[in-house]
Parts: sequence; structure tokens; C-alpha cells
Amino acid sequence: MAKAGGKLRRKPYEKELFRLQGELVKLQEWVRAEGRRVVVVFEGRDAAGKGSTIKRVAEYLNPRMTRIVALPAPTERERTQWYFQRYVEHLPAAGQIVLFDRSWYNRAGVERVMGFCTQEEYTRFLHQCPIFERLLVEDGILLRKYWFSVSDAEQERRFRDRLDDPMRRWKLSEMDLQSIIRWEEYSRAKDEMLVHTHIPEAPWHDVESEDKRRARINMISHLLSSIPYREVARPRLRIPPRPPGTGYRRTPRMDIAVPDAAAGLPVKGASR
Repeated sequence: MAKAGGKLRRKPYEKELFRLQGELVKLQEWVRAEGRRVVVVFEGRDAAGKGSTIKRVAEYLNPRMTRIVALPAPTERERTQWYFQRYVEHLPAAGQIVLFDRSWYNRAGVERVMGFCTQEEYTRFLHQCPIFERLLVEDGILLRKYWFSVSDAEQERRFRDRLDDPMRRWKLSEMDLQSIIRWEEYSRAKDEMLVHTHIPEAPWHDVESEDKRRARINMISHLLSSIPYREVARPRLRIPPRPPGTGYRRTPRMDIAVPDAAAGLPVKGASR
């Protein structure tokens, strides 16, 4: 057996992940049946595994009920609004779960470190954020906040992997690379953010993500344990018998058919 805290092996990880994803489906059905509202905030270091964890959380969930919100940089109009305004419109209605892939905490992180906000705007955020989150919780929203931590060495290794992988190169930007140069500045910003926003009504939960597999298991397990959901009985469904045909024949339309690009690939049952 691997020592505690070591890298998880693939097969046990995939088995446990699939079990937890089954529980997430039950959670989603409970949220729908009870008309609850859930917000999960994913924050942390660049390349700490937030996106891959969100992908596993949402993999088997109904996209009409569980939405991923990953907002781009604010527009000029949004810059003139109350800071939290553009996030409010993405909050869930009854029966919905919203997963924020980064959130209003951009102001406490990248905006603070990179100078994209003024000192006055930053100070106002630290004052208003706990108030804003208390309002959400008082209104019945189940708010969970996760911070994904990773070492500087592991972050750099993941950046190098992305740089060399054409399928993941899009994940790497000049802004991401600033997190290497400004590692200590981001660390200080995180520490100050926690002082002001780690509140009883909406505490932070730190996810150690040096091993991405372990981080996913730990985060999903914690989320499930923090919500008192139950399995909801679903109505029994029966596939009805197909009625007899009435003579309809499909009209061939070769002019709109998608070409069979898979024609040259092996098919089931064919000899090799």
C-alpha cells in the first residue's frame, strides 16, 4: 500500500471517484427536489488543479441544473458597476448548483497583485466580501469555498508540461507565468484575504493538490459531507412499446449527410 499522503494509484482512484460521482448525482437530485441553491467557489494557485476537479464534479451532472461559471475579464461597462454585480446574475435559482471557476476573489488575488484595482477598491472588497457572503448564506444559499494549494516546484512542472503539450497549451498564458515571478506576492495576498474572508458563515477549506487525484477525492468527499442531502426516490419509468408503422419511409438526403470520416477505422468484430 502507498504511504499516507503519497500519490494515489489510478485504479483505486477511478473506483472511488466513480462512487463519489454517483453521490454527486444523488446530491443534485436532492437539490432539485428540495429547491435548494448551492454555490461552490474554486480558487487557488494557477495550475493547482481547479479546472480538472470541476470537470470531475460536473461530469455526470445535468448541465441544466449544474452550471460552471468561468467569467472573462470584465468589460468596460462592468468595470463601472458594483464589483459583485456581474457575479450576482450567475447565482443559482431553486434546484440549481453553480460551480465558480474563479470568482469574486479575483479582486483579492490577481487584481491585487497585478495592480488591476486601486488600493481603495481592494480595501472596499475586503470590507464588503464578508457582508456579501453572509447575505447569500442568510438567504438560504449553501456556499462552499475551496482553495487549491500547490508547491512552487509542482506548479512550475505543470506549466512546463502545458508548454510542451499542444492539446493543453491554451491553458498557459503570460498572466499564468507571472505567478512564478510573483509567488511571494500571491502568497501574501492569499494570507490577507483569509484574514478578512474566513468567516464562520462561509469558511475556507484548503485542498492540498500536489497530487491531483488525491485533491479531487478529498474535495468532493468534503463537499458531500458538508451538505445533509439524502437519496430521493425517482419515479419508475417504463419504455413503451413502439406502435406499428404507418408506412413512413425515410427520405434519403445525401446532399446533407456528414462524410464518414471513420470509414477507415477498425470496427467491432472485424478480424485484425
